[in-house]
Amino acid sequence: MTCPFPLFRLLFWIISVLFQTIKSLFIPNIPLPHFPPKNTSPVIPDVPVPSLPFPLLLVPYVPLRRIIDFMDPDALVSLSFCSQKTHSVIKTQRRALFAGRLCVSEFDSNLSFHTFRNRDCVLSVRDCSCLSSSERSNYVKMNGQYIPVHVHSVDGYLVSRWENTTDGLEIVTDYVTDLFNINVSEVCVSKDAINIIEWAIIRQKTPLESVTVCGVTSSEEELIYILRDCRCSAQTQIYSYAPPHFRFLENLRRIDFLEIWHGQWVTIDNLLTMDGIDIILGYSYLSNSDLNVFLRHWLSGGCPRLKLFSAEIGSVNIFQVLAGLLHNAVLVEDSRYYTSPFGYSRTLSFGYDIQRADGVTATVCKQRNENVVIAVWPETTHNYN
Repeated sequence: MTCPFPLFRLLFWIISVLFQTIKSLFIPNIPLPHFPPKNTSPVIPDVPVPSLPFPLLLVPYVPLRRIIDFMDPDALVSLSFCSQKTHSVIKTQRRALFAGRLCVSEFDSNLSFHTFRNRDCVLSVRDCSCLSSSERSNYVKMNGQYIPVHVHSVDGYLVSRWENTTDGLEIVTDYVTDLFNINVSEVCVSKDAINIIEWAIIRQKTPLESVTVCGVTSSEEELIYILRDCRCSAQTQIYSYAPPHFRFLENLRRIDFLEIWHGQWVTIDNLLTMDGIDIILGYSYLSNSDLNVFLRHWLSGGCPRLKLFSAEIGSVNIFQVLAGLLHNAVLVEDSRYYTSPFGYSRTLSFGYDIQRADGVTATVCKQRNENVVIAVWPETTHNYN
């Protein structure tokens, strides 16, 4: 008897192609409501939104759900503004999980779904002061306001225009999280970092999974908040510079993944108080002797959760890093691949395996760009998303 499973797979593929075809026919050129500006104020009396005919809503509910599940988030957001019915259908009928985590970026002024390799923008926020009245042809309604929008010429997502972009970012965040019934997972900030992060934390019950600080230079107050007080224990990335002569003299909070691009301020005392799984330091002033102290700290049971450590220092001398420990080290010349718990991989070549008293082994090696890497075995499961 012939196995029916190949036939089922073929039927499923045909149905999927059919849904994608229907989606491609209906979704391009989504019509947005037109509201000619009646006055200069962005807040105008509520009026019924014109009910625009949209063929997608004529599809029966079962295939409609599948089509909606196939649609990209930015297309769903655009479609949701067409009428109250399209908004309701998307809010109630979508069941599939989105790829990635919702990121609110004050730095980029947008909302996006962020995966390990991609960031797909959903809705952008821009200043409206440079927009003439003749350019404000399409409007959407959010929080009782009619907001001018246009479609991004390259990527196709909606760009909304606001007199106050901070208020706009908060309003579009409320709109998207309500539409998709999801929480904010990541926040990316550059200015007014403390207030924006606290706003994101307070607005929901689930904790943030990631905080990223960008921009040129963060204030001392902002860095102390990020390192000591911020209620986000999963991931913290600091891509900004610290003020001149900045020093952090307290214990760092528990952070699973800590990445500091400009780590000139990081001292050995800071290293010895870290409690993390994955620690990445760029452009640090740490010495080979400092890393020897940190390695001895780990061997004696310090930083017990550590799986991967990387520090860029001025000039690496692996024998100084392993000073007094070579009797317990074994050279491994073969290249090995090591995958971080957060999804990225490193190649370990000519590393020294060193064992802790409890039997746990770590590989210590030098990499390009004067990086010292400490990789603790065994690898653990990728848990980024």
